Amino acid sequence: MWDYTDKVKEHFLNPRNVGEIENADAVGEVGSLACGDALKLFIKLDENKERIVEAKFQTFGCGSAIASSSALTEMIKGKTLDEALGVTNKEIADFLGGLPEEKMHCSVMGQEALEVAIAKYRGGPVPSHDHGHEHEQEGEIVCKCFGLTDGFLKKVISQNRLHTAEQVTHFTKAGGACGGCIPKIKELIAEVLGEQQKQEPKKPERLTNLRKMQLIQEVLENEVRPLLWADGGDLELIDIAGNAVQIAFRKACAGCASSGYTSRFVEQKLRELVADDITVEEVQG
Repeated sequence: MWDYTDKVKEHFLNPRNVGEIENADAVGEVGSLACGDALKLFIKLDENKERIVEAKFQTFGCGSAIASSSALTEMIKGKTLDEALGVTNKEIADFLGGLPEEKMHCSVMGQEALEVAIAKYRGGPVPSHDHGHEHEQEGEIVCKCFGLTDGFLKKVISQNRLHTAEQVTHFTKAGGACGGCIPKIKELIAEVLGEQQKQEPKKPERLTNLRKMQLIQEVLENEVRPLLWADGGDLELIDIAGNAVQIAFRKACAGCASSGYTSRFVEQKLRELVADDITVEEVQG
């Protein structure tokens, strides 16, 4: 049995905004019954066609797919289309208090449906990740079983900082059927990691205390917490005193036998991206 948060269970048992919207301004459909997951998202805009006033969904899938779709419709209400496009699959999972990594593809499917709906409404090219639907494919098909392109997979790998083929399968299903594309997925991971390393800003030689604190917060927010979310955990920054950083683990990470290893991982990341002499201490906050 998967370890679901109470919020995931609540959105599965009492999903919000189920159904369709007549005369919807935008509709995004991703997945297919052949893949085992499908989602259709309906969006209604206000009179000025600026903000989303209503969002509904129909889905065929597991409890995580229902909960992710329900969460997404709640999250995008009141947003402009550009603001809605800024919603990431990580934010959908975080809204639910985290999803098991094996179910992260459900949050990715929600983000996909939103992108497809808005692209179709705006009359632009439709993103090419919608699992076998008849849209122009951008890039080369990597996973023939689920019709996923290299462009889509690279985007998910980059946005979620994925490092293994198994993670890519959990987030997209790619490689989860015949497994024939696993070598190509590993090549894409290496390619994305290479590009990210080139783009990583080099550590400044000397940091003011204020800048050091800002960098520590940025690294925790962008590099560390998303990895913990994927396992249903989280951390909170408690204090920064000079080079000493105090953190407390939350959710699945709290009291976990491996949290000592995790705090070492946090320290390693901070030393790599902020300053070589940073120490991380885990506290019970």
